[in-house]
Amino acid sequence: MTIRLLLVDDHSVVRQGLRLFLKNDLELEVVGEAADGAEALRLARELKPDVVLMDLLMPVMDGITATAAIRRELPETEVLALTSVLEDASVVGAVRAGAIGYLLKDTQAEALCQAIKAAAAGQVQLTPKAAARLMQAVSAPESPEALTERETEVLRLLSQGRSNKQIARSLNTTEQTIKSHVSRILSKLGVQSRTQATLYAIRTGLVSPGSAEKAE
Repeated sequence: MTIRLLLVDDHSVVRQGLRLFLKNDLELEVVGEAADGAEALRLARELKPDVVLMDLLMPVMDGITATAAIRRELPETEVLALTSVLEDASVVGAVRAGAIGYLLKDTQAEALCQAIKAAAAGQVQLTPKAAARLMQAVSAPESPEALTERETEVLRLLSQGRSNKQIARSLNTTEQTIKSHVSRILSKLGVQSRTQATLYAIRTGLVSPGSAEKAE
């Protein structure tokens, strides 16, 4: 199944470069482009893409505000933040807003394609270093609603970088059932993304930071 992408960046040359990167992968299809956050939100509503590649620093509406709006209105659409520097405080804001992960703009084409596919599958990809930095900056949910035993198991596997399909296989159930579990987990924890749920799992000791890297 083709993964439908929306590219968001205020520099047309960056969008053109991304298109060139991505057109060689037959599993990916760019369905739209936006030059600012407001246009991104409008197009996301209209096109309902699987993944949005979101620049963070843009005019009219910045990428963080747009990410929060898209995640709130279109929970099935995952957002990958694009940034020039890993240390950028905007990245923390993007994760708070609900981005599933973030990429540097100098990411190689193959790694970019893999990250997009992982995001579409709901895979959280956090290196221990990134997890540690985000842990300090992203606060834990206050008084989260208790998770069931099955939801806790789903969260543990999700936090290890497993996709919905992999979790379903491990727990001998369907992908749709796992999607429902994940939706309830996010709701109970009061968070916007799997990445935030993973940070919660690390903070509470459900998983270690090292196990939150992408599962093979």
